[in-house]
Amino acid sequence: MNPPATAAKTALDAMPDDPAHPTMIEVENLDFYYGATRALHEVSIQIPAKKVTAFIGPSGCGKSTLLRCFNRMNDLVDIARIGGGSVKIHGVDINDPDVDVIALRRQVGMVFQKSNPFPKSIYENITYGLQIQGINDRKKLDEVVEKSLRGAALWDEVKDRLHQSGMGLSGGQQQRLCIARAIAVEPSIILMDEPCSALDPIATSKVEELIQQLKGKYTIVIVTHNMQQAGRCSDHTGFFYLGKLIEFTKTEKIFTNPSHKQTEDYITGRFG
Repeated sequence: MNPPATAAKTALDAMPDDPAHPTMIEVENLDFYYGATRALHEVSIQIPAKKVTAFIGPSGCGKSTLLRCFNRMNDLVDIARIGGGSVKIHGVDINDPDVDVIALRRQVGMVFQKSNPFPKSIYENITYGLQIQGINDRKKLDEVVEKSLRGAALWDEVKDRLHQSGMGLSGGQQQRLCIARAIAVEPSIILMDEPCSALDPIATSKVEELIQQLKGKYTIVIVTHNMQQAGRCSDHTGFFYLGKLIEFTKTEKIFTNPSHKQTEDYITGRFG
């Protein structure tokens, strides 16, 4: 007989939005290590729901490490471990032993620096996650494919080639296909790790427009080296340095009137 599902496990499956609690991700005093190397130092941050939050800072400052904590991608790194603190989504500690990691990753989608479509058709890329869940109804899959591709502003460009390989798309189209694949399983959160770093300015502009369209429905966290991109896309920005969160506030404030000299020095190009 299977044990009953725990509250921690089921809480991630379909948690309704709660206007009274607008924080989606809450990190408290998080320490994180790769072996003996401390990558994050007592990071505390509250990420609001249905907004775009950007993480900026020089290479190696911990911003991607923190991002990967939100869907436990760091679990795949043998020497990675949490040294203390917590990460909560919808108030659930996602590192609780009872949390189903697969359910977590359904709720927390991820788009990587390099677009990584599967070597399958455009249609199969979108439906892959649903079919893993046992959804095989063709009408349902057709609806999700169109809805997801429209959501990723890609439908009009690919609707006549759905059964051709996703690998045949341009770099910018591939990245939007990856975003469509992420939203097909209806997550609450979309993580983006340098999603435009390999794209040309036109493709970058399209992805940035897409981020703005998606934020009304999803909580988006983006890591970027491009401060102009952070300024254009995000509502809140966190500046990281040497594994520490130096400052986190509204984007307009951090770029016009930062509270810390270190933040100002980075934004004005004095270092980094």
